[in-house]
Amino acid sequence: MKIALLGYGKMGKTIEKLAVANGHSIVYTSGSSETKGALSEADVAIEFSVPDSAVSNITKCLEKQIPIVCGTTGWLDHYNEVLKLCEERNGSFIYASNFSIGVNLFFNLNEYLAKLMKPWKSYDVSIEEIHHTQKLDAPSGTAISLAEGIIPHSEKKKWKLDSQVTEDLSITAKRIEDVKGTHITTYTSPIDTISIAHEAHTRDGFAMGAILAAEWLKDKKGVFTMKDVLQIN
Repeated sequence: MKIALLGYGKMGKTIEKLAVANGHSIVYTSGSSETKGALSEADVAIEFSVPDSAVSNITKCLEKQIPIVCGTTGWLDHYNEVLKLCEERNGSFIYASNFSIGVNLFFNLNEYLAKLMKPWKSYDVSIEEIHHTQKLDAPSGTAISLAEGIIPHSEKKKWKLDSQVTEDLSITAKRIEDVKGTHITTYTSPIDTISIAHEAHTRDGFAMGAILAAEWLKDKKGVFTMKDVLQIN
């Protein structure tokens, strides 16, 4: 499989290393200061850039009929525009706030726990996320996905960063040097606390999940999620 990498920072380089080790080739790379190769040669593109570049990168690929997998967060106010373009161009697109297989299983566990906790009104739910200091958006896209899995099964109206309002699902975002990504969902009552957590040890899990998604998407048309890739119902 010939892969284009849009975003050639730490994640892009990790994806390159693992993709080549798994028999794929990198035919195009686009970073903040340099572009190499030919995008038109790619069978599929993997996008891990920055929020300000994500929409233009996705648009470029959809217009060229190149299936694209996007893991950049912080641009979702344009999500519906991208979906419309994908439909118009009969394109192929997967967005995930996190491509880690473990995190996607954690999303399901988080939603199941929310359903289980719904009748027990004495518990208040909150989310904490911890990432490296270079992460530009807060809260993380993964934390937002966790919140969106909880809210329909709770009395919370919306998520909000560092909220003290009871009707809000409060998300705390911390930035610590070289933390790959930790997410904790906590239910607290006057008598006890229930927590579930996911902690990434390396970037390899995110990279392998993105490569798996790209392999799966290559010959398909439409908009999909990691639930489709992993066959999670």
